[in-house]
Amino acid sequence: MSATYGQDMPTSTGIPYGSWPTPITSELVVRAAARLGEVAVDGDDVWWSESRPGEGGRSALVRRGADGRTADALPPPWNARTRVHEYGGGAWTVTDGVLWFVDFADQRLYRLDPGAAEPVAVTAEPDRSAGVRYADLQLVPGGVLAVRETHTAGGAAADVVNEVVRVGADGTSEVLVTGPDFVSDPRPSPDGRHLAWLQWDHPDMPWDAATLVVRDADGTRTVVAGGRAPDGTTESVVQPVWAADGTLWFCADRTDVWALYRWRPGGDVEPVLDVGVDIAGPQWVFGARRFALLPGNRVVAAGARAGADRLTVLEADGTLRELDLPYAAFRYLTASGGSVVCVAGGPASEPVVLRVTVDLDSPTHPAAEVLRPARDLGLDAAWFSRPEHVSFPTPEDGTGIDVAHALVYPPTNPRVSAPDGTLPPLLVVVHGGPTSATTAVLDLGIQYWTSRGFCVADVDYRGSTGYGRRYREALRGRWGVADLDDVVACARFLAGSGRVDPTRMAIRGGSAGGFTTLAALCLRPGVFSAGASHFGVADLGALAADTHKFESRYLDSLVAPWPEGADVYAERSPISHVDAFDTPLAVFQGEEDRVVPPEQAEAIVGALRAKGVPHAYLLFPGEQHGFRRAENIRAALDGELSFYAQVWGIDLPADEGITAIEVHGGAPSA
Repeated sequence: MSATYGQDMPTSTGIPYGSWPTPITSELVVRAAARLGEVAVDGDDVWWSESRPGEGGRSALVRRGADGRTADALPPPWNARTRVHEYGGGAWTVTDGVLWFVDFADQRLYRLDPGAAEPVAVTAEPDRSAGVRYADLQLVPGGVLAVRETHTAGGAAADVVNEVVRVGADGTSEVLVTGPDFVSDPRPSPDGRHLAWLQWDHPDMPWDAATLVVRDADGTRTVVAGGRAPDGTTESVVQPVWAADGTLWFCADRTDVWALYRWRPGGDVEPVLDVGVDIAGPQWVFGARRFALLPGNRVVAAGARAGADRLTVLEADGTLRELDLPYAAFRYLTASGGSVVCVAGGPASEPVVLRVTVDLDSPTHPAAEVLRPARDLGLDAAWFSRPEHVSFPTPEDGTGIDVAHALVYPPTNPRVSAPDGTLPPLLVVVHGGPTSATTAVLDLGIQYWTSRGFCVADVDYRGSTGYGRRYREALRGRWGVADLDDVVACARFLAGSGRVDPTRMAIRGGSAGGFTTLAALCLRPGVFSAGASHFGVADLGALAADTHKFESRYLDSLVAPWPEGADVYAERSPISHVDAFDTPLAVFQGEEDRVVPPEQAEAIVGALRAKGVPHAYLLFPGEQHGFRRAENIRAALDGELSFYAQVWGIDLPADEGITAIEVHGGAPSA
């Protein structure tokens, strides 16, 4: 593919927004696409994981040697992916070339020694298929520390047991921590005399009140930070890391933002770095790393500001400096001598594996080496829409916050222009979580829309991460209220600013974002003229009554205690307001989704069918919560575009070969 792919397209004027021809097709979106995951440094080697849609969503492991050559360290069909908490993370670890990992198929622990042809199973086959799961792996002499999650046959979410265990090379297990509802981050001190971990209990989520605990060699336990105080105040701790000098570093949100602290056994907690923005993020998956400790008491940390990350270096003398790098997101920061290896991405770059050398001779312009480049898209950067961070007014309504945020991507296509006096359709994107956040990293899934003439607004509604605890907690008890106000306010702000066509505004989201999408259509009617729900929540009560352990009490804080607040759940559930569904809607769902079961999607589709509202429904066999297979990602993306085209009367380019999705329930209006 040439570096000027798409530039041979004729320059055209007067083509309506939404109809623009583009080389950014669904095939390009998934072609050789790989979601980069965790990284590890093992001597001179750098390892990372890649989730590959073209291989059925398999999580492959890749090793880059000192000579710069890369090779798959884990061939098909091995799939290093854990289902602990259903969201996973921390599924593998490597030291001295010895790899331990969890295979997705059976959730057992396996080991692969250097030069071995195939991995060998370490743990036994459980009585229930995938009933014993492992995550957050940490190699220790003679074995590995892990979070173990045990499911009993026919057991409810409350019966699932989470513990910290030590698994020996012979498969024997020793329970080190048991009792709390949840545990994570088992971390032994360098001298082996202390074990640190995080724990929390229902109904808290880890970003509400995770406690950092340290156990001494004699069994004495010390609560270092975090948790729920007797007066009801809470603190969340994330990412405990032992330094070589025996101090324990971690992030806590006691000053509103997740800032950096350290503690020495027998001493007090000491604040280290507070840059006024969140360094850490919500622990949806295991293994997240937002800071790294370098030799000489130096620290590198990533903090989000105005929708983009910055890397900051704290020197041993207290000097603080921000690194000038062309990236806007940094994940999985891992120390490597005087360097940091991480996953990084920016507005013109898909994620890469990056090594940043933090050199005192170049205090703000560090040397950066790309270890795993992004795909060669063959596209000039002129095709990429650059996001603008926008803050807009929203109803305060008791939350104490009257401003919300979004990244707004304008329509961008170097070969096409729209008729004078016309405005583009708007696509409001609602992220999941709902504690997630937007990121200014090149996403072809967004450029797919902007290069066709859509304006995209990726909204950080109240409840999102990156703006401090107050902003995150503005959604407590108000999910289905404050988030709806914010997405509506964003759409109206952009329409009122003359940037988009107010008659062609759509809303889309997945999971928690799918709930906001559905709720906005039925509880805030008249704003959006189309929508798309990807594995979205339709029935809050059903979700509270039947979901996995990790989130089984999540809605207590977002909505109301269950089942005491059943009336609140019913009031905010889209399925309770089918009489208000007059907006065309496309629904996409995974058949094996355990987080949001297909019954919820089918309930909302049934309601649309009964009322005759134009709708489309695609159910994907084999998919869970989120689509990983290339063919399904393409079908969902093209299907959504086809749906909007039929609803709004947009003519799609004939040569792209997009298969029209079948719309039921009456003739869509143009």
